[in-house]
Amino acid sequence: MPDEAAARPRNGSSDLLNYVARYVTHFPLRVLSTMKAIAVYPSQPDSVHLTELAKPKVTDSPDGLQIRDGHGVLVRVLKVGVDATDAEINQGLYGNPPPGSDELVLGHESFGIVEEVGTQVRSVKPGDFVTATVRRPGGSIYDQIGTYDMTSEETYYERGINLRHGFLTEYFVDDEEYIVRVPQGLKHLHVLMEPMSCAAKAVQQAYEAQRRMRVWKPRVAYVMGAGQIGLLATLVLKLRGLEVYTLARSEPPTRNSEIVAGMEANYVSLKQRTIEDLAQETGKADLIIDATGSSAVAFDSMKVLNLNGALVWTSITGGSSEHGVHADQINIEWVLGNKLLLGSVNANREHFESGIRDLALGEVMYPGVIEKILTNPVDGLDNYGELMRLLVEEKSALKVYMNVASE
Repeated sequence: MPDEAAARPRNGSSDLLNYVARYVTHFPLRVLSTMKAIAVYPSQPDSVHLTELAKPKVTDSPDGLQIRDGHGVLVRVLKVGVDATDAEINQGLYGNPPPGSDELVLGHESFGIVEEVGTQVRSVKPGDFVTATVRRPGGSIYDQIGTYDMTSEETYYERGINLRHGFLTEYFVDDEEYIVRVPQGLKHLHVLMEPMSCAAKAVQQAYEAQRRMRVWKPRVAYVMGAGQIGLLATLVLKLRGLEVYTLARSEPPTRNSEIVAGMEANYVSLKQRTIEDLAQETGKADLIIDATGSSAVAFDSMKVLNLNGALVWTSITGGSSEHGVHADQINIEWVLGNKLLLGSVNANREHFESGIRDLALGEVMYPGVIEKILTNPVDGLDNYGELMRLLVEEKSALKVYMNVASE
């Protein structure tokens, strides 16, 4: 640090400028090097708060991220979606901070614009709209070949969920491998890219697993739940030509039921008829996607799956609920019926890209329908309290998201 007495200006404006310059050198303008973020203290219920982080550079590898030299992409965040996972992390049900931190930045549904790229980056450029995958690789063979969403390790790394900071901040940096370009024509669907990747993966995994049948042509599909994942799974299945029934508790008309009808699928209220009654009318489902967040519904769905069918569970249930099932009956029906149950979590780059293609086709097939899922925007990171309130208390909210910045 310079000696203050010696450095004090004496002879007019030129000395004053030199004095300021010498002090700026030793006291960097922190306002330019930090940024706001919304974080929690994992395992502490209702600990969501506003914090500050160092603004990353395109050459950085912060918080344990593995970014190859020259392959960094700096993204300015425009919007971030939140869902039940964020609410459960704020409840202290799961989630861990990155090594060396006691905070975990929330947000795994990102949409932003590329600010700067490393010297080796070829897949995106400054000005591109992008989203980012969520899971990051560990050490298993599946992690190393790009299928990090299928890791065989107990410990997993997910941005905004476990051991890696999320996207509810002003900027983030990551390796271009995990940055997915969003077409200009789909920017109005912004934070739906990540949930769409989960829906796309669930359906793709079912079809991939059903190659065991040599020939499998599903006709009837049930989607359990009409939240964002359920509605997007409805879209994916309709685009594959299935007869789709989307089941939820609420009686129509609701926004959810209108979206289902807009996709030319069938909305079924479980207050009006039971799942068993529906199966009597349509025949048992060849494919069921559960996206309810209810373990009871997930297990009850096992009763209405057709012979040689597939049931995919996508929900994360962080509670401790117990639910009775007719175990012997399910066991014999599933064994004799060659039925398949599989779990599907998160997604990798392949699923993000296929989901974006389905969104593009869905926009052409059912114009103006998909964006109706985007219901509750909140402006500015300072308003994190309202963001969490809507997520937890507003039962009609389909998609709560934060407008972090404008283009």
